[in-house]
Amino acid sequence: MTAAVVTTPAAADAEGGRALIRYTEHGIPHISAKSFDGLGYGYGYAAAKDNLCELANGYLTVEAKRSKYLGPEGTANPALSSASTNLASDVHFQRINDAGVVERLLDQPRPEVKEIVGGYADGYNKYLAQHGTRDPACRDAEWLRPITELDVYRHLYAIASISGQGELADGTVGAQPSGGTLAADAAERIGAALRPADSPASNGIAVGSAGTAEGHASVLLGNPHFPWQGGRRFWQAQLTIPGRFNAAGASLLGVPLIQIGHTRDAAWTHTFSTARTFGLFEVQLVPGDPLSYVVDGQPEKMSAQKVSVEVKQPDGSLTTDTRTLYSTRYGPIITGIGDIPLPWTQTSAYTLRDGNATNLRSLNTWFGLNEARDVEDVSKALKSTLGVPWVNTIATDRHGKALYSDVQVVPHVTDELAERCSTPLGHQLFQAAQVSVLDGSRTDCQWGSDSDAVEPGLLGPSRLPHQVRDDYELNANDSPWLANAAEPLTGYPWIVGDVGTQRSPRTREALITTEEHLGAFTPEVMKDALFGDRGRLAVLMADALAELCGTGPACDALASWDHTFRLESRGALLFHRFALRLTGADVWKVKFDPADPINTPNTVDLQHPRVREAFDDAVADLTAAGIPLDAKLGDHQSVTRAGKRIPMHSGPGQLGILNAMATVWDPAAGNVDVVHGSSYLQVVGLSGKACPDTSTLLTYSQSTDPTSPHFADQTELFSRGEWVRGRFCEGDILSSPALEVVVLR
Repeated sequence: MTAAVVTTPAAADAEGGRALIRYTEHGIPHISAKSFDGLGYGYGYAAAKDNLCELANGYLTVEAKRSKYLGPEGTANPALSSASTNLASDVHFQRINDAGVVERLLDQPRPEVKEIVGGYADGYNKYLAQHGTRDPACRDAEWLRPITELDVYRHLYAIASISGQGELADGTVGAQPSGGTLAADAAERIGAALRPADSPASNGIAVGSAGTAEGHASVLLGNPHFPWQGGRRFWQAQLTIPGRFNAAGASLLGVPLIQIGHTRDAAWTHTFSTARTFGLFEVQLVPGDPLSYVVDGQPEKMSAQKVSVEVKQPDGSLTTDTRTLYSTRYGPIITGIGDIPLPWTQTSAYTLRDGNATNLRSLNTWFGLNEARDVEDVSKALKSTLGVPWVNTIATDRHGKALYSDVQVVPHVTDELAERCSTPLGHQLFQAAQVSVLDGSRTDCQWGSDSDAVEPGLLGPSRLPHQVRDDYELNANDSPWLANAAEPLTGYPWIVGDVGTQRSPRTREALITTEEHLGAFTPEVMKDALFGDRGRLAVLMADALAELCGTGPACDALASWDHTFRLESRGALLFHRFALRLTGADVWKVKFDPADPINTPNTVDLQHPRVREAFDDAVADLTAAGIPLDAKLGDHQSVTRAGKRIPMHSGPGQLGILNAMATVWDPAAGNVDVVHGSSYLQVVGLSGKACPDTSTLLTYSQSTDPTSPHFADQTELFSRGEWVRGRFCEGDILSSPALEVVVLR
């Protein structure tokens, strides 16, 4: 039987196939098998084909071997921690490996998930053994090796814990008694460090039957904003066991389940949550012994762990870096967040507790989502596993329901506990950044417990925001408060997010766009709304800015501009530079009103000195780069892939653009690359038809290998504002003009 004939799972099974991969346009694999082991096998093989070097980089990282092969001072892998160097990264992950943390959690994944992971490792290794790679990033690398199931679990654990211990790795890997005093502005600086302006973001909009046009039950927009380079990229696939399991969408590299996607009857997406997933404890030390602390008046010895890492020297030889790291009952000692010291003195020290430190349940969560047939199933998957590590969930179903849920891992730090047990730093930091710093000397100040939580120390689902309606639910990285403007969510703990505060321009744009089209939504309307690239700040400011400008081409461009950031938009680049220069300034005449949160603040104060200063600086930016002030955006905003310049529309989310793009400014050329932004896009329409009406787009394309035909093909589609037709049902897959079939035996 030839490969061209083997196009169905049954035919592949007859040929002795362990998995069947059918590629459609742009290299999207539709993986079928008769078992979960086979699904994982096909997924691992296909993922390695497209992204072997980036995946291998992740496994090198969690193996704690970066210093051995790449040198200690090299840049760490930012996809898996915020460690500043390879050595810091290795110490962080070696500590986890030596402690056997992941091994102790291997009873959490359900049997089907374990089958998938085992098959994934086999499939990855099969591709590596058969084909290797042409990607220059690792073609001849010593560190390119087969993987084990444990490597896969360690990688997944690193992804789950990146919002806690991963984010704070530098502060734990070198923690030693040092003395000093806490800076007076520590809380303010830590708050700023933990919420960088260019952090990843996302939009999710779920429209139910009351918000759709006739004949449409629901429409979902999934629009996560993630890095365009490195290991925190998405990769698209479909996973099918005929009659048992069928989900399509995308996942972060190395996660062999669909994380954002749809089944035949339900669709879901995620957005970064405002909930804080970790906390600190301040422990009082035993006088004269900085390695012992007191709990309820009784001394406890810190646990000491020797961690050794192999380090490559400039001459190629290897040495060993060995250090002793210390922990309390709460977690590792931490002596800094970013560049802000947390002093370990003779009397006190700080220790970190990460809510995701015991979480391999996320795999079970996404398995449940991959089986969902309605939003009730989505809710059940979220609540029963409590495995989502750091995101909200927005979902729709064929019954016309829309769901918003922030059921995820959140420390059980109620407002009452924070008030009763916060240290002086804790009172400030909890208000500034939702980071608790509790009195570690008292057992009554430990994280609490809920009967509906899967383990002590976490908030149970009943305390977390969760709402189902038939008009809409959405999130654009603000707190849960205005998931639906007609029914604001309140009553959740402060550690989850705020209530009654000013919304970001992007949240306001999401609410306004949704309510503008409410009752008329179709998949096409949703796609047009996203790629309309309207900027909420431009709507609020541009016309007034044109008055400030006076006369000339730039002023004419601003005056006639439609406030969008499309390739042909004139005035958009000038406004982009102006708005970024204005970041952080309160220049509104009409201040925020919690009674009118969508429309306030508004009316820019042209007399505010920062407005004129920011405009003059924006003009200077473009003039220095040799860019006309009324230039088309696409002429001076692009990415370059394999030597080809690809124009880019859109702009930063801070400007209130849903289709957000964080660009790289070259003072001599304009915006010359994208750091992060819209990544895996999906619009899913569910109705009475058997097949979902799906359009997708992976903005940076399927492969990180520059020799692959799918290195930049979807990036060019994104540039043109085009989408990829979703092929979910069997007939759609088989009718693809690009159909290519691979049987894996």
